Amino acid sequence: MANQPKGAIVGLGVTPMGKIYGRRAVDFAAEAIALALDDAGLTKADIDGLLINANIPGDMDVRSQMVLGFENLTLVNVMSAYGSTAGSMMQYACMAIREGLVKTVVLVYADAPLTPSRGAGQSYAGPHRFPLGGMAGLRAAYGDFGANPAYAMAARRHMHLYGTTEDHFGIIAVGQRKWAQMSPWAQMKAPMTMEDHHNSRWIAEPLRLFDCCLVSNGAVALIVTSTERARDLKQPSVNVLGYAQCAPGDNLSTARHPAVETGAKRSGEMAFRMAGITRDDIGTCQLYDCYTYTVLVTLEDYGFCPKGEGGPFVADGKLGPGGALPTNTGGGQLSGYYMWAFTPLSEAVVQARGQGGERQVPRNDFVLVSGNGGILNYHSTMILSPHASG
Repeated sequence: MANQPKGAIVGLGVTPMGKIYGRRAVDFAAEAIALALDDAGLTKADIDGLLINANIPGDMDVRSQMVLGFENLTLVNVMSAYGSTAGSMMQYACMAIREGLVKTVVLVYADAPLTPSRGAGQSYAGPHRFPLGGMAGLRAAYGDFGANPAYAMAARRHMHLYGTTEDHFGIIAVGQRKWAQMSPWAQMKAPMTMEDHHNSRWIAEPLRLFDCCLVSNGAVALIVTSTERARDLKQPSVNVLGYAQCAPGDNLSTARHPAVETGAKRSGEMAFRMAGITRDDIGTCQLYDCYTYTVLVTLEDYGFCPKGEGGPFVADGKLGPGGALPTNTGGGQLSGYYMWAFTPLSEAVVQARGQGGERQVPRNDFVLVSGNGGILNYHSTMILSPHASG
């Protein structure tokens, strides 16, 4: 039903993030869930639904229910649309609650790819992650491992078509580092200037180190329930007003501009329509930022500026502190922490609750949240609000 909340987020748990060794992903998950339960004023006995965001190693599977100690669940699943999964999970949790199949659902993402002997690059982009036989090995033969080269080609394509510059990417990174300096959860607190950005090493041209997201050990958990039940719980209710998914398929297809058109356009239109609001109502954006380029192209496809004008749109620093469109106010995945779409979703909850402290935005009536998976192959959109309607 349009303009009515689809569900409510009532608990949030975020573990310490970063180079925290000696713990399994499920150990982090247990801690995040305990924090979320305490945040909501609930116990494990109150939970009858569990949705697990599958991680790359695959060690967060359905058997995690037993390790985490949940019993008598009426909804349980492991889901994966890569970085757009959190939006999909929220959609399914809210629909199940509205259908009366479940009352209170835990959503969790946990990962522990970092070890003392394996750094960030090896964790996600090393050849051990990818098949090397047959045609699958052709790209690898040219050194194309992981997402970095593909996103670099997407960014280069955007630069070629529209004149986007390295400065445009840099202003996004610098603004998010400023936000991270105000977040207790952020991994990167050292100040960053445009010169620092431009002097950082190349990862895959035109993307530099500071254009690329972090890799983190840690976990985030959220608890979702009905809006009616949320009124009696501990925290201010964060209402889910709109959600949608769009999976455009092969974004490297020559049938359209490769990797410069994303699922944000269609999923955004659907989510805004469901929430009964427009872009002008959005006070803050929490966008999936695996790369600076992802932020820029997502803003275009949500319609904040015309296609190709993302660079000039962000050039005045409007995404950073004091800007007209505060974006990724916890530092995002570039400077905060990397928990797939649970990074922007967790910060959206903080902002909607008005609990951001010195980083709290002045307009938190409607918060736009995005998720992105693959090489811009999957997209999810959520609209959150402290209010009961759009």
